[in-house]
Amino acid sequence: MPLIKLRIPAADLGAGRRAELLLGELLVPEALAVTLFEDKADGYAVEAYYRVAPAPAALDAALSALGPGLGRPAWHEVADENWVALSQALLPPVRAGRFLVHGGHDRRRIGVRRRAIEIEAGVAFGTAHNATTTLCLEAIDRLTRRRRFARVLDLGCGTGILGVAVVRAQPAARVLASDCDPQATAIARENARLNRVAARLRVIDAAGFAHAELRAGAGFDLVLANLLPQPLLKLAPWVRQRLRPGGVAVLSGLLDHQAREVCAVYRGVGLRLLDRRSRDGWTAVVVARLS
Repeated sequence: MPLIKLRIPAADLGAGRRAELLLGELLVPEALAVTLFEDKADGYAVEAYYRVAPAPAALDAALSALGPGLGRPAWHEVADENWVALSQALLPPVRAGRFLVHGGHDRRRIGVRRRAIEIEAGVAFGTAHNATTTLCLEAIDRLTRRRRFARVLDLGCGTGILGVAVVRAQPAARVLASDCDPQATAIARENARLNRVAARLRVIDAAGFAHAELRAGAGFDLVLANLLPQPLLKLAPWVRQRLRPGGVAVLSGLLDHQAREVCAVYRGVGLRLLDRRSRDGWTAVVVARLS
């Protein structure tokens, strides 16, 4: 069954990012993949892939609310087996702090670098082309410059990119990564192997903390949770409980207006806000357990 590709020209990066956010997070039905890239003809373009296309009237109304800089949307059919490769081949490398994230199509050009991370997303979330992932990578970069982490949890790991980044920055760290989606965990395992960190990054199938390995032991020095507001709110008591005293958590997947409630709930369970940063409408926060 063919998929439907939506393409929207954008005059500048700001307009492109607004359209990317709309298609990737806010518009119904949800896109299978969304890509923002430079385009010689239009400046920038956003492409999204769907099994069922959004209603044209709803799409036009949503795009008109984003302001100037966007061209008319165009629709095309794409063979089902090709949509992942087509979307990912357009993704340029992304720098986030000391990390350089790239796809397999840029492997030969990037070469072997200590902080280079090769990620093939497939149907999993996390390529650093969304501000939520970039903000998390930058937080990891800042944290790993200042302190050492022995035991790390990547909760809802998606592609595994955050756990790979920790091991890249601190080879002595051991990362336990989990996700409730078996497709995501399979992709995360492959990305760990691809980046030669599989011996230090273990991936398990689990929803939230509903796994014995996540509840056992002395706790974690660092918890990474690039999720959505509702899961983050529900998991707050568990994050506090499973953080060792002095441990920190990086929380993201939050639109700017959602961050206040999440920060309040995490303060309410006894965690202290250390940092809060925003980009392109998204926010990531760093909290700590002091005792």
